[in-house]
Amino acid sequence: MLPFRVVDRVKFIVERQLVKGAGFQLLVVGIFIGLISLVGGLLVVPQGGDFDDPGSAVWWAFLRLTDPGYLGDDVGTWQRFVSTLLTISGYVVFMGTLVAILTRWLIAKMEDLERGLTPVTLKNHVVVLGWTAQTLPLLSELLGSSGRMQRFLEKYDTQKLNLVVLSEEASAEQVHELRSEPGIGRRARQIILRSGSAIQPDALHRVACLDAAAVIVPSAAYDSGSLISSDVQTVKALLSIAAQARQYQAPLPFVVAEIQDIRKLPVVERAYPGAVEVVAGNATISRLMVQNVLHPGLSEVYNELLTAGEGNEIYLRSGETVAGMSLGELAAERAGVIILGLLRRQGQAWDIRLAAPSDTRIEAEDRVVMLARDYAETDADPKAQVLPQIKRGEAKLAARGEGLEGRRILLLGWNRRVPSLMAEFASYGPGQPALDIVSVVSASERDQEISRYAAGKPLRSYNHIEADYMVEDELRRINPASYDTIILLGSDRLASGEEADARTMVGYLQLEDVLAEAARRPQLVMELSDPDNSHLLYGHQSEMLISPMILSHILAQVALRRELRLVLDELFTVGGAEIQFRDPEDYPLPASADFQLLERILAVEGEIALGVFRSQPDAAGRHLSLNPPRRDHLDIQPGDRLVVLCMTVKAAHS
Repeated sequence: MLPFRVVDRVKFIVERQLVKGAGFQLLVVGIFIGLISLVGGLLVVPQGGDFDDPGSAVWWAFLRLTDPGYLGDDVGTWQRFVSTLLTISGYVVFMGTLVAILTRWLIAKMEDLERGLTPVTLKNHVVVLGWTAQTLPLLSELLGSSGRMQRFLEKYDTQKLNLVVLSEEASAEQVHELRSEPGIGRRARQIILRSGSAIQPDALHRVACLDAAAVIVPSAAYDSGSLISSDVQTVKALLSIAAQARQYQAPLPFVVAEIQDIRKLPVVERAYPGAVEVVAGNATISRLMVQNVLHPGLSEVYNELLTAGEGNEIYLRSGETVAGMSLGELAAERAGVIILGLLRRQGQAWDIRLAAPSDTRIEAEDRVVMLARDYAETDADPKAQVLPQIKRGEAKLAARGEGLEGRRILLLGWNRRVPSLMAEFASYGPGQPALDIVSVVSASERDQEISRYAAGKPLRSYNHIEADYMVEDELRRINPASYDTIILLGSDRLASGEEADARTMVGYLQLEDVLAEAARRPQLVMELSDPDNSHLLYGHQSEMLISPMILSHILAQVALRRELRLVLDELFTVGGAEIQFRDPEDYPLPASADFQLLERILAVEGEIALGVFRSQPDAAGRHLSLNPPRRDHLDIQPGDRLVVLCMTVKAAHS
């Protein structure tokens, strides 16, 4: 073993002190200043003169070391020489090193503050655990829900909405993104960023989850090759929140959690014993896609009801203020609202009664389901004109799913949602389609993922095609014009949603070139990640589903009104209430009819009129006219369809 030098030992000791932080660094610099002052004072003591004792000499040296202004007061060559050395040392040690340490410490502190490592001291705020593609539209939804948010604030007796976002690494770039988001802008000051991961207990304490009015857990970025999926992170976050509540003996906050695999629902409910609503992301988008295949054009209804912006939304109002009234009487008093039904408490659960008879009496504990353009329209207006009451009886059940049988569907692309989409097609009973899946992912890998999702084949007839639909020759060999429906899926194997959208849009343009030569045009459905990209395809002839926007809307609105998830599940799952398109010729409509008359005619069948889907788009490119004014003439043209809420029955499996 080689012997250590004394210099190396001294360097090691000094280094160990310097790495302990600014306090120890200042201590080391102070020791050096003291040593230099001591040596400088001892050098001038033998001269005598003004120095009565060594202490005065050391003090003289310290003054020269810290302030060069004393340099002109010294007398004698030796004293001036020592004073000059002390002054130069002062510049290096006292001023340079001291300023450097303090500056570095201040910058480090400012960086720590910018990273958001300080715990928040808020109560009744809303926490969003994760910065994902859904975070910005989610925050925009929360800030834009004025009426529903006002009710939420009143419930928790707070004056101002505060949003706290937990990000892996909070940065100034994210603050800029918040301010640039159209739905946020100047209201970004209501959003507080904190650094950390949702699976870290310290990070959850940093955002004060236990003091929050609601905690929203959107799905994190998904890596198909990783054993730690987004659902695993969600469950771990819920376990950590529950553990903190037990440790501090605090009540559990209300949580809205998104999971990708709906089969993990029992795991989430077991992990979190408090109030929790689970939104199954893959299953939700799969349901919307399947219903869009059944009813071409329905995506425009979803994009209005399930995204922020102009148009109508679904609202829930307490039955306390209208208890004793019938649904028909309430509809007559709300001229700008369509009453869809109600939720009735049954023990700890809710009984969903959409398209209920108009004579159904509202109880105080009920939740009335309304379709309106604004939350304010759901309030009573004494000045508003009372409409004639419409009598609607029990809804007639209609079989659903018959439109899928024998239909050929082409899936272009592959993502984690495909097994869920196939299972949703299979849930429609014997009327199943034939599915062809085109992707560069190997067929064996796809079959493996499908088998993991379902024990048996989720569909009786599906086929894997290994090809790249971005290559024109390979796309032509598939013959896309021979299919009834083509769905372009966004890839989840690319680094960002922008890259996935770029591939999807280029594939769409490639597909349009191929279909332009065909005599028959299939239905096109395209999935995008960024709503801004939908405007890039000017004059497109496909239907678009912007998945992050839809899921963000659902998460935000369920956080503000918990029971809304039940309504959405009822509308978008097999069986029960469903939004459909109907041929106007199926009803005894006169040549000139307004929307109120349409409501009356459909009520005879137990159905609720929602609006009209025009065959020709308006100047803004919209086909849908939802919840039009009651007195406006519909002016129905050939090819127009009625938008109807009806009750359906699940077709039996063969």
